Amino acid sequence: MSKSVKDCIILALLTLAATFLIWLPHILTMPNLWGLSFKEGFSTIYRNFDGLEYVVIAKTFYDPAAISALPLSLPANYFASHFPGYALLIAVFSPILGYLKSMLFVSVLSTILASLVFYFLVKDFKLSNHPLFLSFIFLIFPARWLVVHSVGSSEPTFILFIIAAIYFFMKFEQSKKVPNIILAGLFGLLAQITRPPGILLFIAFASYIFYKFYLQIKLVVFQKALADHLKYFPLILIPLGLMGIFYLYNQTYGDFWAYFKSGDNIHLTFPPFQVFNKGQFWVGDIWLEDIIYIFLLGFLGAVMLLKQKLLPLAFFVLTYLTASTLVAHRDISRYLLPISPFILIAFEKILTSREFKIILPIILLAIYLYAQNFILANTAPIPNLEMFN
Repeated sequence: MSKSVKDCIILALLTLAATFLIWLPHILTMPNLWGLSFKEGFSTIYRNFDGLEYVVIAKTFYDPAAISALPLSLPANYFASHFPGYALLIAVFSPILGYLKSMLFVSVLSTILASLVFYFLVKDFKLSNHPLFLSFIFLIFPARWLVVHSVGSSEPTFILFIIAAIYFFMKFEQSKKVPNIILAGLFGLLAQITRPPGILLFIAFASYIFYKFYLQIKLVVFQKALADHLKYFPLILIPLGLMGIFYLYNQTYGDFWAYFKSGDNIHLTFPPFQVFNKGQFWVGDIWLEDIIYIFLLGFLGAVMLLKQKLLPLAFFVLTYLTASTLVAHRDISRYLLPISPFILIAFEKILTSREFKIILPIILLAIYLYAQNFILANTAPIPNLEMFN
């Protein structure tokens, strides 16, 4: 058995172990663990936002009549803010597992696969001498990531497709083999139909390609530079995926622009950094200093990626960060999760150092308690889960 196969098995087991440790006090309905009460049992895991909303989509596929027939307080057009990729996977496994268990299964499976793709990204492009350890760190950092991949959430699936798209894009840059750019486009398409910010992946790729084109036309004739860059054409699948979602909404809701009329789910504002405005609906807080550190680490990581000449990663991080400065939401750490794998790569030398390994056990306890505290409070007011099964 090769080392890579052994490492993949270890990563899969580590993912399952991390998930089980998060679930364990809920399974045992422990009345007190470090001052936290788990008396509501495993239903807390099922009821965490936003998993049940994707179950609704999996059961109804945006049919307003079917949504209205469910005892929900949310209007049918609200679900247009949730793209169908994750819900489709829930529906695929639901005949075997039921919708609730399928919701968690897809999250866990996506996390395992995301960790494996991250491992090969790091290993194949020699981004670290410690790909297995860095992939373990990927499973638990940032702490918000541990939360979302332990409950029903579209982020693990989205991040899996993002990493895969970037992996094959970099493979194409390295080999110029057409199948790689086709795979980059296909995984980008899957990312797009999973979450709305998937379009930022296309913008990042396009920005990088135009940057390369600008540099190339200085050295070669325009026609040759243009011919070389036409090979990136399969990436058009990403915006086509977005148009496909809007067409789906036109068929189900009768409104091509239903996404933009889905209520208060679109948090883009201008000018930037309205997340520091207490008056914004999804902010309502003055204790926001942590967000400054999140942006600081993000932009610093992007600069370090530029310094390391990892341009595709840097362009994606910068594109996503720039767009996120327009997001007015207290939970900015969740919105920035898709860039976290690449920030880990930027800080690889620190994260694989002996000093970091010394403090890791202390931080692991803090992450675990943070995750449990968050999960206990982040539940939908659904007293009866039967309608979701």
